[in-house]
Amino acid sequence: MIILFDLDGTLIDSTDAILESFHHTFDFYKVAHPSDEGIKKLIGYPLDIMFIDFGVAKEKVWEYVATYKEHYRKISIPKTYLIASAKEAIIKASQFATLGIVTTKTGMYSRMLMEHFGLMEYFEVLVGHEDVQNPKPHPEPILKALKNLDVQGREVWMIGDTKLDMIAAQSAGVSCMGVLSGYDPREVIELYTNHIFQNVLEAVVYLQDRNISHR
Repeated sequence: MIILFDLDGTLIDSTDAILESFHHTFDFYKVAHPSDEGIKKLIGYPLDIMFIDFGVAKEKVWEYVATYKEHYRKISIPKTYLIASAKEAIIKASQFATLGIVTTKTGMYSRMLMEHFGLMEYFEVLVGHEDVQNPKPHPEPILKALKNLDVQGREVWMIGDTKLDMIAAQSAGVSCMGVLSGYDPREVIELYTNHIFQNVLEAVVYLQDRNISHR
């Protein structure tokens, strides 16, 4: 079995770092701020898409992204936390599956964070925003991750917390499940999958039982 994990809202909670970095950026350019709830609704999309949605002109958007990243780099580790039971879920999953991370977060930051938490060693592949032309919900990030793994005759599952993960998985032809520890509510996730769990540990236990029953 292969299990691909989303990062934000699935394994980690970097909401504080994300919100602070957005507010810092809007302060820097002296423009009106979106609300925290408005920012949270778009977490999972690429930064440029988020800034454009907040009204930043396309010709200015990469300046905003650069300012955001400069601040985020300084605070990401102290203001990012593992979601409860994520470590247990990763260790348990590694005992019966090959693991990967597919995220819209910058891959460099993602690796730094997972190394900080002592968990990067459990993953065979990590695909971040800079590794693809088309981020989720496009299937490219998932397909790129699978190119680096032996998928022959193996079930593939994507675990994520937003519709972007579900749509990307379905478009890539892999199974998907949603967790409620992140940013999209149940009523959104259930439009895309019947496999919905409170957290990533519950999802992994389900897959472990499924793996045993299919032997």
